[in-house]
Amino acid sequence: MRKIANLIIFQTAWFASVLGAANAMPWLGVIAVPVALGVHLALSSSRKAELLLALCSGAIGFTIDSGLISAGAFTPIPFIFPRPFSSLWMVMLWVNLATTLSVSMGWLRGRYVLAALFGGIGGPVAYYSGAKLGAMTAMPDLPGFLGIGLAWAIALPLLYGLVTLLHRRFPGPAAS
Repeated sequence: MRKIANLIIFQTAWFASVLGAANAMPWLGVIAVPVALGVHLALSSSRKAELLLALCSGAIGFTIDSGLISAGAFTPIPFIFPRPFSSLWMVMLWVNLATTLSVSMGWLRGRYVLAALFGGIGGPVAYYSGAKLGAMTAMPDLPGFLGIGLAWAIALPLLYGLVTLLHRRFPGPAAS
């Protein structure tokens, strides 16, 4: 039941972020994701590990997306940070992703090759979906999607390595 709730909360925050940006309310994701993170932390037995994971995921996402934006792979609706930096609502999407890594997407933990494949395909699909919903000023082209796929094929296994590292360092009363 927790996995289903986690997935529903994740999707709700994802849509709030993307549709908020698409409808001139990019602040909506900046509110929705911390609420989703708060619920996630309240249900987690490893709160410190999960909070650090969320913060690290946001920093990694900011770096990756800023690089992709600088390279011209995509152009999100801007919010707070100037181009070529990633929009704050997009950073929140990375924080939101972190809430799934130990729960609804926990099945990928320790499966780094599968995580790379999942990221390499799922990353571009998510960006395509966001673009189709209006959260980008233009649809990425083929080289842009390839760059996004490569970045996510590296990022998702990296995040799962971080999950393992942080949960070993800060295990909490029981594994989450």
